[in-house]
Amino acid sequence: MSARPPVVAVVGRPNVGKSTFFNRVLGRRRAIVSDEPGVTRDRNFARAEWAGHTFFIVDTGGMVEGSPELLDRAVREQALAAVDEADLILLVVDAKDGVHPLDERIADLLRPTGQPILLVANKVDNLPKEASHHDFWRLGLGEPVPVSAVSGKGSGDLLDRLVEHLPEPAPLEADDEDTIRVAVVGRPNVGKSSFVNRLFGEERVVVSDLPGTTRDPVDSSLKYHGRTLVFVDTAGLRRQSRIKDSLEYYSSLRTARIVRDADICLVLVDGVEGVHHQDVRIVQSAWEAGAGVILGINKWDLIEKDERTAPALQAELQARIPELKWVPFLFLSALTGQRVRVSLERILDVAAERERRIPTHEVNEVLEHLVTRQPPPHSRGRPVKVRYGTQVSVRPPTFALFANLPGEIPDHYLRYIHNEFRRAWKFTGCPIRLLLRDSNRSGGGKGG
Repeated sequence: MSARPPVVAVVGRPNVGKSTFFNRVLGRRRAIVSDEPGVTRDRNFARAEWAGHTFFIVDTGGMVEGSPELLDRAVREQALAAVDEADLILLVVDAKDGVHPLDERIADLLRPTGQPILLVANKVDNLPKEASHHDFWRLGLGEPVPVSAVSGKGSGDLLDRLVEHLPEPAPLEADDEDTIRVAVVGRPNVGKSSFVNRLFGEERVVVSDLPGTTRDPVDSSLKYHGRTLVFVDTAGLRRQSRIKDSLEYYSSLRTARIVRDADICLVLVDGVEGVHHQDVRIVQSAWEAGAGVILGINKWDLIEKDERTAPALQAELQARIPELKWVPFLFLSALTGQRVRVSLERILDVAAERERRIPTHEVNEVLEHLVTRQPPPHSRGRPVKVRYGTQVSVRPPTFALFANLPGEIPDHYLRYIHNEFRRAWKFTGCPIRLLLRDSNRSGGGKGG
């Protein structure tokens, strides 16, 4: 059964190492890290995995309780918005500094929430000999867990504790085979709510000329050709660096989770303004999550055009943005209703492609032709052989390729196979995933 990953909020006063810890969990440099306090003012959030558990981790700005400064108060509100959304709170403190009055004030603020809290004593660099973290028992939040986010010491033990405290992932409401969850996503004010209202013929969600009117997702469902389509109108997505208030951040985090849950993402862009970098990021995030994608060019009624305008725009965007080569376009107007109902046909088409299964004999016929025409490059004088393949799952279509040296197959060769699989079977509007497996043993291999 599909489920929504829980959310873990990382909070604490400035400069205790929250962003360093955040980066350590993700295994890559995602948040800006500096010795200057208060660098993280807006939150980062990302999907993380540990020991088979998936969760969203949220990095918040340093909280300064009681500060009269407007910036400090804004950061505090944003951090509390993350706390409200969280299923687990990590309060990070600095073991080198000892218990700070701000740590005590933040602990007093968090304790009444009733949410599970893990107390993380950072900068304990001499584990297991050092005992400075024991001073933090006095915060009344249970046993302090010592870590060094810089070196990584203790982080594995902490993550083990973290996943023990995570709730069971909440199942999605609609999980039967005939239901298709459609997330209507895009930047603020591109007409998402107007599109949903036009589709359903009534005012299902609030519509306003002000950007970002839709704060919470709204579900609306309809039956179409025997399938139940559940439309989720989401808050406008924008770059995290542009999110200035806690309510908008809260909406952005929820929308990111909904994209992960969706079967199909209908990405609306403003035809008058054109496709922005953030529109591309939204397409990429849906693609990476395994959702089908349809690109809706809204406000098409306001464009001066002839019969060549739409094909020319589509060709230009596909040349500029590789992912769009496989994405169906829909030129529509939520205001006039032009092609809004056509979106239902496109959704069913993409859903069918996403659920499509290719017989194993056909996969191997195509694969044999590809490797005969262009064999994989040798690795240190050894021949690399892709021996056979099979489709192992749908939603999205996923193929396992079995090879004698799977770790030696270069990315450009995987792209070659991917593109040729596309030519053979299209899979319009949905990503294809390739997994490499060792043909000499039953397990192992790497994803590609």
